[in-house]
Amino acid sequence: MNTIKNLHPTNKKWWHDKVAYQIYPKSFLDTNGDGIGDFQGIIEKLDYIKETGFNAIWMNPCFDSPFGDAGYDVRDYKKAAARYGTNDDLKQLFDECHKRGMHILLDLVPGHTSVEHEWFKKACEDPDGKYGNFFYITDRKEGEKLPCNWRSYFGGPVWEPLPGHPDKQYLHVFHKKQPDL
Repeated sequence: MNTIKNLHPTNKKWWHDKVAYQIYPKSFLDTNGDGIGDFQGIIEKLDYIKETGFNAIWMNPCFDSPFGDAGYDVRDYKKAAARYGTNDDLKQLFDECHKRGMHILLDLVPGHTSVEHEWFKKACEDPDGKYGNFFYITDRKEGEKLPCNWRSYFGGPVWEPLPGHPDKQYLHVFHKKQPDL
């Protein structure tokens, strides 16, 4: 019965009738000749994407990142990755999608940052301070068991020594350059 209830028109959500085209910006259309796809390349192909029956774009990470993990290691959530264009280019992409009645979804994982993110740098300066509390930071003693036996998706333990503090460690479920919040 729950399935039938969920199909009722009053339960319909905006995304129920969307067909999304996934775009990894780096491998999409390069318009400036640097060998890397960019926002302008996506804009250039929006009409084609719409004509082929898609009404939404799901775009892989596009924010400022050192790209240790394809952009999922975000350095600055308020800044577009320069390799893809500027914040103005990204805004133009949103505007052009909306002009065509298309939606755009940004692939973003807010559960971790980059080791180059301002918060993590501040946590490294003062692990017991405000920003240290943003991350999973624990005490570390050489030869002592780790807090858990979890393995990182990139291999090895999920615990890494905190830069500048050999007596502390931080959690990273993915790449060691992606501390978990």
